[in-house]
Amino acid sequence: MVELDSGEKRLNELGYKQELRREMTLFKTLAISFSTMTLFTGITPLYGSSLLYAGPASLVWGWVVVSFFTWFVGIAMAEICSSFPTTGSLYFWAAHLAGPVWGPFASWCCAWLEAIGLIAGIGTQAFAGSVVLQSIILLCTGTNKGGGYFAPRGVFLAMYIGLTFIWAVLNTFALEVIAIIDIISIWWQVIGGSVIVIMLPLVALTTKPASYVFTHFETAPESTGISSKPYAAILSILVSQYSLYGYDAAAHLTEETKGADKNGPIAILSSIGIISLFGWAYILALTFSIQNFDYLYDPSNETAGVFVPGQILYDAFHGRYNNSAGAIVLLFVIWGSFFFGGLSITTSAARVVYALSRDKGIPFSSIWRKIHPKHKVPANAVWLCAAICVLLGLPILKVNVVFTAITSICTVGWVGGYAVPIFARMVMEEKNFKPGPFYLGRARRPICLVAFLWICYTCSVFLLPTLYPLKWDTFNYAPIALAICLSLVMLWWVLDARKWFKGPVRNIDIQSEKV
Repeated sequence: MVELDSGEKRLNELGYKQELRREMTLFKTLAISFSTMTLFTGITPLYGSSLLYAGPASLVWGWVVVSFFTWFVGIAMAEICSSFPTTGSLYFWAAHLAGPVWGPFASWCCAWLEAIGLIAGIGTQAFAGSVVLQSIILLCTGTNKGGGYFAPRGVFLAMYIGLTFIWAVLNTFALEVIAIIDIISIWWQVIGGSVIVIMLPLVALTTKPASYVFTHFETAPESTGISSKPYAAILSILVSQYSLYGYDAAAHLTEETKGADKNGPIAILSSIGIISLFGWAYILALTFSIQNFDYLYDPSNETAGVFVPGQILYDAFHGRYNNSAGAIVLLFVIWGSFFFGGLSITTSAARVVYALSRDKGIPFSSIWRKIHPKHKVPANAVWLCAAICVLLGLPILKVNVVFTAITSICTVGWVGGYAVPIFARMVMEEKNFKPGPFYLGRARRPICLVAFLWICYTCSVFLLPTLYPLKWDTFNYAPIALAICLSLVMLWWVLDARKWFKGPVRNIDIQSEKV
């Protein structure tokens, strides 16, 4: 008789049979988790605005502060993942940790927050990837000053939809294909990231002094409308808060990972460690290599003033070699990171939709929970996520703050979903918890408390206005979009879903003493 994998054994104890292929190793799981967080995709699109709010010191040290608090969230989640290695992850955790009375409501809230966050996350990668592609095309065709082609809104939207479509197609194939691509991704980012971090300051004709990078604080009220230094500092670290999450991707894949009760937590914590170090190095490389701060935001510069990291790369290589070939190559490396990140987030989003539909928590669940008969992946869930992502991108044609809104929706939904199981773990009785190999013991309450408060703070700041004075083209409409969406979800719960939604539904009749 073949011995059951430890993760599959725990899955059976929790009342689920093994349906997905369990063939992913720790390294492959880490690759997908790392790719979802991604080195470049969080920092690159928000670097320019964060630098403008309060200058380099706030940006640089903000990353360190956010990394510190992120460890609390990651450690709290790693303990829960070790005990509940299921594809439903966060919402499954919430259901079981909250107990029989509050479990259904906790899992309902968590599942919808997570689904909203992940689907919006696909949109953030598609949008930011399109920005980088727009800059690559502009530099390849002669730069903004030399009559280069700057993609208009319609072409930009076509790029956005094209990326989303490609990710959906790739996710329709066997998960092993995605895992192979994600292994390429981790090396792409490690090698590419190392090249950029080392080469950029060396190529730049001049570098900023350490005193400028680490101590210079400067607001830009004429550009942002924000003169309050504390407010500017809070907004300047949004880049770090946006970049340092996504490590729960390892938890979404635990039903497909060998020894998931051990390897899931390792993948979560390893991802945070790698990104914390590499991300800080990337921020330092960009900041030290600035040639002319004011010129970065000039609408008449080579990148049309829309993409600060691209302009930093251009200034460095054009200043040294009098051509932009090196900048284009490194921008392509960064674009590849967006491509891999979007692919991984599509994988995670589809797994959450599949798990929720398996438990009948989404309209027309019978369609979205179908597994592809040949490839054994939730193909219908993949295409649902892609379709919603495309709808999120349609305002690109008319609205200027689409990325701000999608980023805020993504962060509040995704990170907000972390808060529910962490809070439930903090307040539950210890006798009702069956620990896995990774167990915090008495340390769990203080760790969970810090993690929960940090998540609440993060969600709050992403709902703040980011530019003043408030106008239609500068208004962060994420609070309204989230309020409408979550109100509908809550209304559905009150009027109907509470009568039948019981949270995760067992699909085998195996009881255990404690869950």
